[in-house]
Amino acid sequence: MRTSLSLSAAILLIMLSCNAQKKHADLILTNGKVYTVDKEFGTAEAIAIKDHRIIAVGSSREIAKGYVADELRNLEGAFVYPGWIDAHCHFFGYGMNLNAVDVAGTESVDEIIEVLKAFREKNPGAWITGRGWDQNDWEVKEFPDKTMLDKHFPKTPILLRRIDGHAAWANSLALEMAGVTADSKVGGGRVMLSKGEPNGILVDNAIGLVARKVPPATEADMINALQQAEKNCFSVGLTSVQDAGISKQVVELIDSLHRAGSLKIRMNTWLSPSEANFTHFVEKGPYQSAHLSINTVKLFTDGALGSRGARMIEPYSDDPGNLGLFVTPLEMLEKLCRRAYQNNFAVATHCIGDAANRETLKIYADILGGENDRRWRIEHAQIIHPDDFHYFGDYDIIPSVQTTHATSDMYWAEDRVGSERMKGAYAFRQLLEQNGWLPNGSDFPVEQINPLFGFYAAVVRKDHAGFPEGGFQPENAISREQALKAMTIWAARSGKEEDLKGSIEVGKLADLVITSTDLMSAPDEALFGIKVQSTYSGGELVYEAGTE
Repeated sequence: MRTSLSLSAAILLIMLSCNAQKKHADLILTNGKVYTVDKEFGTAEAIAIKDHRIIAVGSSREIAKGYVADELRNLEGAFVYPGWIDAHCHFFGYGMNLNAVDVAGTESVDEIIEVLKAFREKNPGAWITGRGWDQNDWEVKEFPDKTMLDKHFPKTPILLRRIDGHAAWANSLALEMAGVTADSKVGGGRVMLSKGEPNGILVDNAIGLVARKVPPATEADMINALQQAEKNCFSVGLTSVQDAGISKQVVELIDSLHRAGSLKIRMNTWLSPSEANFTHFVEKGPYQSAHLSINTVKLFTDGALGSRGARMIEPYSDDPGNLGLFVTPLEMLEKLCRRAYQNNFAVATHCIGDAANRETLKIYADILGGENDRRWRIEHAQIIHPDDFHYFGDYDIIPSVQTTHATSDMYWAEDRVGSERMKGAYAFRQLLEQNGWLPNGSDFPVEQINPLFGFYAAVVRKDHAGFPEGGFQPENAISREQALKAMTIWAARSGKEEDLKGSIEVGKLADLVITSTDLMSAPDEALFGIKVQSTYSGGELVYEAGTE
């Protein structure tokens, strides 16, 4: 008996001694398949995390031999990826829209009226605002007018933005409150008329004529919007977002919430080009913390294709005489770019049409001068003239794409621009080849927030019903490995954050996504339906399926 006790004590001492020699971690994940997305695109089985960062990656046996943790999770064969990053979205706007009326997916004006009535019963506010309509989804593919809004809501001002945010639909009361008349003019925008009077449709900069009359949100509204948006993003595996164009007030609110620990999603906040933003942020140089990056100015060259505001070299195929719009005068665009350059800020410029892309690429080329590491971006890079692709490679300009735009627009895009210009449209593989990499975002709420929809669109180039057979312009599909990089390491690189995140490597933030289905081997038709099992931000579990 005494011998048995002595042996047990010896074994315990040996075990304690072994554990004492092991390094301490806060969390160990083991027995999974970990896609590290490092330079070798390697795989591992286990990860050790301490103080929000990754301290070891390797086999389950290696990690168990070298580390002991407060928490151990057996992944039971699940698949782990770096936290997914949306490289172009409107996070704050999406959050604010959650409390407005959602008319996305509606198929007629009549259906929208019913949605508005139901919303009005529950939300008796001074205005009705919302977003999501798309006349291209209707049987009659024409812009609506104010008639039906006036008939059903004569005493409530209404402003409903189109799905792309580049056109809006207002009723007469909203137009009257804003003083909009047939004589109203605004640079980079258009008040559309019928029979010599405003018909309720405002394009691009003209939207601001009415939008400025909408009562501003309270700080409590904005905080709620940010936190709701974060919750939804975590549920689909997004641990970081790049928010495309926000005000000084919102950036400061985000920073305060990060510091208080009440907002955990990492954000690269692109600044709208206000004087307040330039004075307060840009002229002080880039800012970087674990949660917030401020290093980019967001500009607009043109409008959107769906509302025929994208600026084209030749007129629209379905609207002769219309070239679209330059929403920012080119001389102003160049001035803003130079000001950003002088302060070491990147520029991300919205360019849809081939003329907008050409003119912006030329401005960039003149300022950048040649090879560089400034990370200047063309956002959307949607329609490129064959003569202009070379600018991306020659001047290290990033083509920042949103792959779901291709599969959303494919039903009608050729009607807008014709078969010849379509050869340079949604050309993701051709754009990727210019520099060997590109970031992918969603542009939500223009598209859905789920990054796997973009992964599927990039790889398969079909809608969720499997249309078209063979894929839309399949020659410009990209591989699964490239698609995963585009929403992890390449997205991080586009925001100058690749040393912080984007891959599962020692020293980087422990932002992780776990699924029970493998993105790299699942059937094509299953990709967009894969569900996130868990999301970690800095090693903290921020989403677990089934616990919402």
